[in-house]
Amino acid sequence: MLHLMTMEETTKLKQELERTKTELGILYEISNAMRTTLKLDEILYIILTGVTAHIGLGFNRALLFLINEKEGLIEGKMGIGPDSGEEANRIWGQIEGEKMDLDDLISAYKFSSNDNNGFESGFNKQVQQIKVSLADKNENLLSLVALEGMPLHLTKETIANYRNSSIVQSLKSEELVLIPLKAKDKINGIIVADNFITREPISKDDLHMLAMLANQAGLAIENSQLYEKTVMLAHMDSLTQLWNHGYFQYLLQTELEKSRAEKAPLSLIMLDIDHFKIYNDTLGHQAGDKILTELALLLKDQSRKMDFVCRYGGEEFAMVLPQADKKEAFLIAERLRMDIEKHAFSHEDIFPTKKLTVSLGLASFPEDGLVPAELVAASDKALYQAKNKGRNNTCC
Repeated sequence: MLHLMTMEETTKLKQELERTKTELGILYEISNAMRTTLKLDEILYIILTGVTAHIGLGFNRALLFLINEKEGLIEGKMGIGPDSGEEANRIWGQIEGEKMDLDDLISAYKFSSNDNNGFESGFNKQVQQIKVSLADKNENLLSLVALEGMPLHLTKETIANYRNSSIVQSLKSEELVLIPLKAKDKINGIIVADNFITREPISKDDLHMLAMLANQAGLAIENSQLYEKTVMLAHMDSLTQLWNHGYFQYLLQTELEKSRAEKAPLSLIMLDIDHFKIYNDTLGHQAGDKILTELALLLKDQSRKMDFVCRYGGEEFAMVLPQADKKEAFLIAERLRMDIEKHAFSHEDIFPTKKLTVSLGLASFPEDGLVPAELVAASDKALYQAKNKGRNNTCC
């Protein structure tokens, strides 16, 4: 028998269709935005903006964690959300007042990143400090979601069972949702979201939307990571795993432009192994390659996080030191020289001094050169002076 729909049923169906249309529209917008870039930080920002924006899923806060399989860790990468109710009202008011859509929010982030201000909210910094063990299934919610690969919705009733979890303690939420990000059946991240300001309950529809977004996000993150891996391999010296000569030239140019714009110092160190030909001629190139690899690792470990360590060619290395004036760069160069002299390298008794040593030449912007070629020439000249002074020296 044919069932005729009542007015109430028709209205309900229309509302459901409208909601589905809106949800698909939101997912389409976020999906399109994710296709505009392959940069990982921009992908993460787009995902979290999609989760928190009023034109997105509308959660108050969202955090994104990535799985670091190599080190067995789950690492906080980015968080979007206000630190307090006052800040929430200010941010939401500004977005509403300026009628900012998803594209506007993404453009604002890209501009702030290019402007070297980055995305430095207090909440984001807090998220970036979170690191938990991947194997810690019994102790940690993040590990549980990563290993089980299933979403977890903690309500007011169930969240108390996990009060010892670091994520619950950090967020101080009454209700929380954790969704795994998947790419080809492999978990590569986790989104955590809550409504700690509005305290609006997280509905089944919210969970459904978040799960659909997570499916796209996992693939976007994997594509970005593969792209970054490919770019790194293209610019890396295959023997030492340092930046190669071509990328050194690009880095020096880029960092010089930044220093010029910020009126900040920059220094360049050229470093060369003393009497390396004797070692190579005696033991062969394979033994020489082993020394180069070991030295590269030492330079990488002993340099500052912001420095760029490159293989210039043969047994010569180059280091670009942003924000370092000549005095600071000289101290860095001398510390490296002494660390290398103290280090026990294989068969180093073959060297005339019975130790592997290096000579270093140093030049600084702006006093020694305004363009890359001038800085390279100046540091090369200083390196030549260090060799003439008897090697195992740093010259400016």
